[in-house]
Amino acid sequence: MKGIVVRTIGSFEKTEVSVAAPGAGEVTVRVEVTGLCRTDLKIIEKGHRDLVLPRIPGEEVIGVVSETGRDVTEYSEGDRVYLYPGTWCGVCPSCLHGAENLCREMQIMGFHRNGGFAEYVTVPVRCLIRVPEGLSPDTAVFAEPLSCCLNALDLAGVRPGMRVGIWGAGPAGTLIDRACRAAGADTRVCDPDARRRERISGLQDLKGKEFDACFIAAGSVEAYREAQGSLASRGRMIIFSGLAQDNSILPVDFNTLHYNEQTLVGAYGCSYRHGAAALDYLESRRIQVDDLISHRFSLWDLEEALVIVKHKRGMKVLLYP
Repeated sequence: MKGIVVRTIGSFEKTEVSVAAPGAGEVTVRVEVTGLCRTDLKIIEKGHRDLVLPRIPGEEVIGVVSETGRDVTEYSEGDRVYLYPGTWCGVCPSCLHGAENLCREMQIMGFHRNGGFAEYVTVPVRCLIRVPEGLSPDTAVFAEPLSCCLNALDLAGVRPGMRVGIWGAGPAGTLIDRACRAAGADTRVCDPDARRRERISGLQDLKGKEFDACFIAAGSVEAYREAQGSLASRGRMIIFSGLAQDNSILPVDFNTLHYNEQTLVGAYGCSYRHGAAALDYLESRRIQVDDLISHRFSLWDLEEALVIVKHKRGMKVLLYP
C-alpha cells in the first residue's frame, strides 16, 4: 500500500509499505478519511514526547473493516468504524479509574504504532467504535478531536450556567466552545487572529472578565497568564494545549490559588468512552461540525495541507488516501 512515513524529524516520505496482516484480536481497516491537526505538524517538524520512529502518523481515522483476524466476531468486512487511537493495559491505577489515556502502557496510533496516513491500518479490535448509520465519514472523523475536548469538559466539571472562557478559536477551541454550549454553559472565546475570532463572534481578549472555567486551547504564554488572572473563586484552569519546551515553566501565585480555592488541571488526550460519547453528539447533531471543514486534500498532497495548518489558513483539514 501507499503511505506516509516519518523516518527522521523534519521530513517525511511518500512510499510503498507492507499492509500488516491482522493477528488474533486485530482487524485491518481501509482508511476512508483522516484528519490533519497541529499535532501531526509537530510530529513531522519537531517530534513529540510519545513518538517512536520510523512511523506512519495519523490518529484521527475513519475507515471500513477490510479483513478480520482470528477470534474477531464483533465486526465484519464492510463495517464503518472510528479508531480510538490508544491501547491500554486495563489494570493500572489510571485504567481502573477510567483514565486509560494516562495508562503507563499506553500505545498511541500514529505515535507508538502506525496510524492512518496510509491506505490501510491494522489495529486491535477493542479500539474500534462502530460509526452510526447515516453519519458520514467526514463528520465522524471529528470524533477524535471532539473526544479530547469532552475529556477536558469532564475535568472542568462543566455544567449548565457555568461561565466559561476559552483562549483559542481554532478547531479545538471551537469544539470546546460548542461542547460547553451543548452542556448549557455560558461561553466566551478569544483569539488574536481576526479571521478565526470573526467566524465565531469571538473577542480579541478576555481581560477583565471572570470565569468558573478557563480553557487554554492555544500554545500561548500570554493566554496562560490571562486565563489564570480570569479565574473566579473555585475556578478551574484547564490546560488543553501545551507550551513549547523552552516556555513551559511559568510563575504561579500559589497564594491566589490557596485563598480562592482555585485549581489548575491538565487535559491530554481522551479515553475510549469519550469516543463513544463524541459519536453520539455528532449523530444527534447536538454538536455541529460540518462547517468547520475548510480544506480537503489527497493524502499525497500532504505538503500543501501542512502549510494550511502551519499558517492557520483554515480550520479542519481532511485527507483522503
